[in-house]
Amino acid sequence: MQRTEIISTKANPSFSPQVKICGLTRIDEAAACAELGANAVGVIFYSRSPRCISPEQAKRIRDALPSHTSVVGVFVNEDFDAVMSIVGRTGIRTVQLHGQEPPEFVNRLKNEGLSVIKALFSQIRPGLERALDYAAATAFLVEAGSGPMPGGNALAWNWKAARIPECEKPLILAGGLSPENILQAIDACSPDAVDVSSGVEIRPGQKDISRVRNLMHGIASCQKSTNPRRIFL
Repeated sequence: MQRTEIISTKANPSFSPQVKICGLTRIDEAAACAELGANAVGVIFYSRSPRCISPEQAKRIRDALPSHTSVVGVFVNEDFDAVMSIVGRTGIRTVQLHGQEPPEFVNRLKNEGLSVIKALFSQIRPGLERALDYAAATAFLVEAGSGPMPGGNALAWNWKAARIPECEKPLILAGGLSPENILQAIDACSPDAVDVSSGVEIRPGQKDISRVRNLMHGIASCQKSTNPRRIFL
């Protein structure tokens, strides 16, 4: 395995949001993201995604990462038993629900001791106005929901619209984020975390570590006093 040269780009936690790099498929790239300061990596269990991996691949990624880097399993309209089976096979303790899952589904997963991130959308359902219905969620990931696939589809959008009025849950901003626009996005809505995938890729499922490094450098330079809430360990 070729070693990636790593330069520390850890952000100042007093000012900068946490970072999740999503859609990891390779152990070496996940490890490089962790070394560059990513707080979490996402692994996708949605069969239609070009970034979908098996539970066995996900477990190998999880086992290769330091304990302080969270691994988030991403599911889209999956049934409860299938989610819990993958949780059991991988050891993942944080799940992201990125479809039209009902509030009761979040409650059941929380009752199993899992952290649950629920996606809400500005253009499709469930919309931001449903936040109170999903009160059991650990945090909300917000994006536009436009495009052919669940996820940001590499499309930037009106990030100012991501703020959920009178919501005390932490906010993860997603959708079209890249090293070139990350500070603009942070300035737009002061998120607690950002979720980036295609903006740091060579192709779907293969990360460009130089772009991850540039992203982390940009976030480390953030001087906006966001006082972000911690979502990932």
